[in-house]
Amino acid sequence: MERVPVLKIGDILLVSIQIDMEDQVALQLQEDLADRIVATGVHGVIIDISALDIVDSFVGRTLAAIASVSRVLDAETVVVGMRPAVAITLVELGLSLPGIRTALNVELGIAMLARDGDDDDLAAVFTP
Repeated sequence: MERVPVLKIGDILLVSIQIDMEDQVALQLQEDLADRIVATGVHGVIIDISALDIVDSFVGRTLAAIASVSRVLDAETVVVGMRPAVAITLVELGLSLPGIRTALNVELGIAMLARDGDDDDLAAVFTP
């Protein structure tokens, strides 16, 4: 089974999903992220879904569950790179993704988390 890599950048875990999100991969990502949040003590998670053409109801619910678990572990989640077709599909499926904040791209997601955490060091790294 393929795994989605989780990278640590400052006080953020960055997940860039570049493979098909089959149910088992989504569940493994949820477990991996929870473990990494605890191990690293980060306060932010960015999930880049720009490579996904389709998000089904299971993956949508799993993203919402990841955000809930992250919040319980003191980390905020931002989903970035959502394509318009994916957003439309999620709305049509009735998935509002509670607890998940969104941004257009990774840079904006990092800026959002840096503002929330008032992390001047992180903001300086990603400010042009």
